[in-house]
Amino acid sequence: MKTIALALALSLAAGTALAEGQVGITKDMTSVTVQTEDGQVEINRIQDPEHQVSGEWALTSRPCPDFCIQPHSPAEGVTTIGELELIAMLQDPEALVVDSRTNDWFTGGTIPGAINIPYNFIVDQLAQLGCEPDFEGWDCEAAKPVALFCNGVWCGQSPTAIRNMISAGYPADRIFYYRGGMQVWRLLGLTVIGGK
Repeated sequence: MKTIALALALSLAAGTALAEGQVGITKDMTSVTVQTEDGQVEINRIQDPEHQVSGEWALTSRPCPDFCIQPHSPAEGVTTIGELELIAMLQDPEALVVDSRTNDWFTGGTIPGAINIPYNFIVDQLAQLGCEPDFEGWDCEAAKPVALFCNGVWCGQSPTAIRNMISAGYPADRIFYYRGGMQVWRLLGLTVIGGK
């Protein structure tokens, strides 16, 4: 958590003041640049103050199940984070951000710098997160700090992935849950890559 707090402080300190009328991430941060598999991407907010979320992201009431509101924390020991902490993790070379949605959701648009490991395959892919296979499953002593997200507070994909990771031996204190997910990310007008 200290690494994330330091990265957040550095990214806030490195920002520049906003021009009048400019939509910033914070009052001192206009944008941040993160590394993706396809090169660097600048994350900023949509500058049109009239912009509105549309399509499936504007839906407020979906039947439960499958769209039940998720708890603030999916498991004991996991830290729930917001957008600024997620941005700091995207800038931290020691951390990973995982879009735990199925591939069709991921290719429809994701957060720059996130990798896709669908929630139903996460335990099979723990090596990508710093774990080593052993005879009894996984040795996660060298596990990386990892943030997981899915579609939003009504999406159970990342909470399911998180609980499965912990059951497989991933340390809960190295897992961060971005509960707002794609719905809140889009609501804030933050940069989305891929898809629509």
